[in-house]
Amino acid sequence: MRTTAFCLALAGVVIPVAEAGLETRLDQGVIVGSAQSNIGKMPQGAIALSEPDSPFVAFNIWVKAGSQNDPKGKEGLAALTANLLAEGSTRQNDYEQILARLYPMAAEYHYSVDKEMTDFTGRVHRDNLASYYALFKNVVLSPDFREEDFTRIKTRTLNYLKQARRFSNDEELSKELLYREIFRGTPYEHPEEGYVTSVETIGLDDVTAFYAKYYTRENVVAGVAGSYPVNFVNRMRGDLDALPAGKVAPVPKPTPATIDGVRILIVEKNTTATPISFGFPISLLRSDPDFYAMMLANSWLGEHRTAVSHLYQVIRATRGLNYGDYTYIEAYPRGFATQVPPTNVSRRSQMFEGWIRPVSMTAPGTLHDRSLFAFRAALREIARLVQTGMTREAFEAQRRYLRNYHVNFGVTVGRRLAYRIDDVFYGIRESGFLASIGPELDALTVEKVNAAIKKHLQARNMWAVFITQDAEGMKKKLIEGAETQISYAGRQPKEVLDEDRIIASYPIPVAAKDITTVNINEVFER
Repeated sequence: MRTTAFCLALAGVVIPVAEAGLETRLDQGVIVGSAQSNIGKMPQGAIALSEPDSPFVAFNIWVKAGSQNDPKGKEGLAALTANLLAEGSTRQNDYEQILARLYPMAAEYHYSVDKEMTDFTGRVHRDNLASYYALFKNVVLSPDFREEDFTRIKTRTLNYLKQARRFSNDEELSKELLYREIFRGTPYEHPEEGYVTSVETIGLDDVTAFYAKYYTRENVVAGVAGSYPVNFVNRMRGDLDALPAGKVAPVPKPTPATIDGVRILIVEKNTTATPISFGFPISLLRSDPDFYAMMLANSWLGEHRTAVSHLYQVIRATRGLNYGDYTYIEAYPRGFATQVPPTNVSRRSQMFEGWIRPVSMTAPGTLHDRSLFAFRAALREIARLVQTGMTREAFEAQRRYLRNYHVNFGVTVGRRLAYRIDDVFYGIRESGFLASIGPELDALTVEKVNAAIKKHLQARNMWAVFITQDAEGMKKKLIEGAETQISYAGRQPKEVLDEDRIIASYPIPVAAKDITTVNINEVFER
């Protein structure tokens, strides 16, 4: 029988976690599992997930720093530092040699930088563990900080900031702009990659100083999962202990400003489709008692990239306005590139977010009317959900769906390890988040879900971001409160057309002073 042992080291305390069929005990810091267990003694500052039957070993080195730690005027430094480590030379090998040695192993490693976390991840077949780990550990332990590597990566980053971010993905850009507006004045305000002017000022000495300050033995956690050898966790943690000592001062929890009414940012761009992102701060975190109730409610309202959600049915399936319409109760960067929730983007402050994928001219009318109609439809459905809640039938159906769907979240050993790291961030002990979803869903009632909806959702106070042509024209339409009727290429049932008239005039409570317009060429310049 396959057995899986989970263990966490958090703040110097080893925490055993048992799954069905596995006996564990805590004996002076030693985790003892089944006969197949290869955990051994668990050191401080390590997270291990033993899966002896897996052919793979996955790694995750978690540095407890992110873009919130960027110095003022050097926004993007955390990301540039991690990028240089992951795609630069080490003291043992230049970057081309590293690539050449990884190729026959069919292996690679990656980095990710979020607001509060930096992670270096990789996965390799266990037969190649020794050769791979020799390369992987040096990414963090012995970067060479070569000027030519730094120049290459900084140049590529600036090209992204000046061109790709502004002109290649309007959807992701609208989401990043929404985060900036909601968290303005906090360490979450700037995007992880920084601004054009801030990255231009970053030098190699800034990178080495950031590395020296944050890549310390106390601030780095070793994560490993899969079929690793006995005592390998100790070896990995011992290798990271070669980093210099140094404690990092905590960054205060971001506290976003209160939003009164609807505030709108319109980005002027020559485009034929308009993405819309909207949202507001929420106090909810994954470790909170209401989280699973809101997880179910949000799944019903706008489960990511699925056709089962309510907003998808209202805006896309019935009216064909766009490709999809989704909502989130946790940060969900790069949603365009993934079907399942991103990992290692844990944050102490979250927001409720709506993502209306680009509305285009699939029928006669104007782009502004169609875009504002979609926004109004989303606001109306959220307000109706808050007012009336979920029906018992909808609750039961969504719970059945989510019980089956959530198994996709941990389909690889690397993702399961990443979730365990997120568990440590949020202080989730016992069996961890993934294992808790099923039992928590079973314990829910429709009354609990509807109470959580009323507590955490609303449709009156929020930020919204539009990227569209003729920004001043859209601003004028919003100020006037004009109806935004839409038309169809084909026939629609009377009940749909009757509802359209209600949606077209649904109020958007925004004043002229609360609407900002900006040209695309100015976005994230500084």
